[in-house]
Amino acid sequence: MDNIHIAKLLDETADLMEIAAEDSFRIRSYRNAAKTIEGHPESVASILADPARKVTDIPGIGKGIAAILAEIELRGSFERRDEMLEKYPPTSLEMLKIQGLGPKSIAALIENFRVSTIDDLERICREQKLRDLPRMGAKLEEKILKSIAIYRRSAGRFLIDFASETAEELQSLFSTLPGISSVTAASSLRRGKETIGDVDILVAGPESAKALDTFASWSKIDELLAKGDNKASARVGVEGIQVDVRALPTASFGAAMQYFTGSKEHNVSLRTRAVKMGYTLNEYALAREADGHVIASATEEEIYQALGLTWIPPELRENTGEIEAAEQNRLPKLIELEQIRGDLHMHTRESDGRGTLEEMALAAKACGYEYIVITDHSKALAMANGLDEKRAIAFAQMVKGIAAEEYGIKVFSGLECDIMKDGHMDLDNEALAQLDFVVASVHSHMNLDEHSMTDRLLAALDNPYIHTIGHPTGRVLLHRDAYVYAFEKVAAKAAERGVFMEINASPERLDLHASLIRAAKARGCKFTISTDAHHTRHFHNMRYGVRMARRGWLESADVINTQPLGQFEQTIRSARATMLA
Repeated sequence: MDNIHIAKLLDETADLMEIAAEDSFRIRSYRNAAKTIEGHPESVASILADPARKVTDIPGIGKGIAAILAEIELRGSFERRDEMLEKYPPTSLEMLKIQGLGPKSIAALIENFRVSTIDDLERICREQKLRDLPRMGAKLEEKILKSIAIYRRSAGRFLIDFASETAEELQSLFSTLPGISSVTAASSLRRGKETIGDVDILVAGPESAKALDTFASWSKIDELLAKGDNKASARVGVEGIQVDVRALPTASFGAAMQYFTGSKEHNVSLRTRAVKMGYTLNEYALAREADGHVIASATEEEIYQALGLTWIPPELRENTGEIEAAEQNRLPKLIELEQIRGDLHMHTRESDGRGTLEEMALAAKACGYEYIVITDHSKALAMANGLDEKRAIAFAQMVKGIAAEEYGIKVFSGLECDIMKDGHMDLDNEALAQLDFVVASVHSHMNLDEHSMTDRLLAALDNPYIHTIGHPTGRVLLHRDAYVYAFEKVAAKAAERGVFMEINASPERLDLHASLIRAAKARGCKFTISTDAHHTRHFHNMRYGVRMARRGWLESADVINTQPLGQFEQTIRSARATMLA
């Protein structure tokens, strides 16, 4: 069992113990252990398997947790978890995914109404029974019903990082097999969609069928759904994501890649074009309709070329103008991950990050970056140990005293400053003026009506010290919808004021999404792509932000952190000068 799954077991047990109102110290010990294990760079299972080593050597892991880890490794669970699952049904954990409900609320629901499933919870809310309980009312019923609807829409969907890791592990596995020439992920994962329904892997080569046998015996399969001569399907891991592996001849690999990448709408338009040209197009080949003669099949490039189009990058294949642009040879030269030169949004232990400034700087340097901006939270986020004016100024002075040679990378002082309900910033301008770079973000009062939220953001854009709007819709994928406002109006003012729009690369956010990126660019906006990193490993999420930028048709010139250090420094200084003018 990997570290993430072990951490999940500990966290879920802590949730159940909170529902049971058990000892807070023990609950906290489970949660702390879960965070430690999830962030540990080495597999706990491998440490347990080595007689010469002890898991208690991991800082924060004591003898009690060590015994639990050994039990988990032995049988996949542990005694305290089993006891909790006898007391409360596993569906209680599912209810914790509903926004507005915490462990104490769920305990009250179980005690008073014997609620054990989301269906039960929905019925109680629709019958307006929730308001009979203390500290609960009609507004909470409405909030829960909306959250249930969001949860059901997202059921069976997975974040892109989880799907990518699953696909990459299988790609590595298949690439080692003899007789395999090509392995790639297809479908929505290849297109870089924010959430993924299932994972499709295409394998080509004279011995491609061997991949099906290897997959069917893979240790991470929870349930093998089907296996034939050309395809195998299974549910993988405790999450149950479906993976389909297809074995293909090398000669038709390009056609299969095009077909299984999609989207459906893109493929329909492409097939319609093929028919008008006297061809048929399917997963095997582009062929003449009259006699079946194969025109192209081995590569996607050949297929698009035969249809009179330049090759269309997978991220653009959504039938939103890409075919017309390819026909006219005016597709954008999309931004590449290698063009990113710095990360402009991250957190350290100064607020709620897990790494020190030094650790974050060195990790960013290892990514090949020239510069970073440290943007810890402002004081409104008390739970995140946000900085007040005094701490922000002191921290800025400390950062400015760091020579570039110290970490081999330029470190800029910054802050993620909350946009308050009325649109003013959480810290006063005197403090913000001391910072090199300010990310302005909404973290509260997200249920404002469209007019009020629009006014809030427009007011924030009047502040002369902000540089970018962070995660500009506030969405959390599979959990919380975006807040509503007149986006195009706000984007137009941001462009006018010289304020950038952030593409947040965190897989939980990926905010902005493609259509809003295109709308903002059309109004003259420039962008940042940043990871919002709270741990050094989060820097690797930059690739997802770049994928989202590509889906929004962005080129490197549209994104300011593709600029070399000197140009970037001039850009952010000029942006502030524009705001102050």
